[in-house]
Amino acid sequence: MLLRLLRFGGLRVEDVMVPRADIIAMDQDATVADLMMLFDEAGVSRIPVYHETLDDPRGMVHVKDLLRYLASPTRDAARVEAVDTAGVAREAALARAAGNLDLPVRSAGLLRPVLNVPPSMPAINLLIRMQTTRNHLALVVDEYGGTDGLVTIEDLVEQVVGDIEDEYDVEEAANITEEPRQGLVAQARTPITELEQRLGVKLLTSDEEGEIDTLGGLVVVRLGRVPARGELVAHESGLEFEVLDADPRRIKRLRIHRQKMPAPASEVANERDGERQPTAPEPVRPASPPQEAEGVGPSVPESAGETARDVFKPS
Repeated sequence: MLLRLLRFGGLRVEDVMVPRADIIAMDQDATVADLMMLFDEAGVSRIPVYHETLDDPRGMVHVKDLLRYLASPTRDAARVEAVDTAGVAREAALARAAGNLDLPVRSAGLLRPVLNVPPSMPAINLLIRMQTTRNHLALVVDEYGGTDGLVTIEDLVEQVVGDIEDEYDVEEAANITEEPRQGLVAQARTPITELEQRLGVKLLTSDEEGEIDTLGGLVVVRLGRVPARGELVAHESGLEFEVLDADPRRIKRLRIHRQKMPAPASEVANERDGERQPTAPEPVRPASPPQEAEGVGPSVPESAGETARDVFKPS
C-alpha cells in the first residue's frame, strides 16, 4: 500500500478515468421510469445526465434522490390515510406517484451538479476537491469542452488501497485469456504494457509510447481506421491481430496469432554460402617409386631375356 501511495502522487486524472466509451449516462429527456431501469441494470449509485450528447452534461442523479422521489408520494398517502378512513385521498396520492414515473428527468428535480476537471489535473488534487465539495463524481473535459471520461472518488481511492468490490460488483473478465479453441484472446482495452510483459515483445516505437495506451488503440493507429470484424492486422514483431468483435465506433476483442519469425539475413547467407562451397578434396600424394631389392638388378621382361640369349648364343 505504501508503494501505491507513492505512485498515486504522480498520477493524473487521465490515468484513472473511465473512458468516454464506457460511461453510463442518460439523456435528460428520458423518463423517471427509464432512469429506474438504468440504475437497476448498471448497478451504480450515480448516473450523469446530458442533453443530446455527453459533450453537453447537465448534472447527475444519485440513486438516493431517486428513491426519495419515489417514496415521497407514498409517505404523503400514509399521512392522508391516518385521517381519511375512506382511503380516497390515499388512492389519489398513489395515482400521482404512478404518474410521476412518466415525467422527464429534467422536470423531476433530481439533478445535482458535477465537477468538471481537465485530464492533466493531479489525481491527489481531485481527491481533495471531492472531499471539500462533497461531490464524488467528476467529468473529465478536454481543451475544446468535450467529455473525455469520468472519475469517481472510488476510482481514486482504489489507486491507493486496491480494488474495492461490494455485493453488486460483477467480477470482470481478465484482459488476456488463453481459450482452448480461439487461442490467445485479448480485450481491446488491454494496456500495451501488460501485453508486452505477457508475450515478451516490444510493440510500440519510441514515437508511439506517449500516444497509444491500449491494444485497440495500437490496431486503429496502425491501420488508420476502425477495422471490421474478421480483419487481420500484421505487426512487425511477428504478431498478427484478428478482430473478433467490433462495432463501427471501436474494437472490443482480438485474437493474437504468433507467427514464426524469419531467420536473420546473416544466418541465411551463411547457410547458402555453406551449400555453395564444396568441400576441398584431400591432397593427392605422389606414388613413391618401387624399391629394388639389395643385390638384385632391375627386372627384365622375359621376352627381352630370350632375345638377348639368342644374340649371344655361340655358333
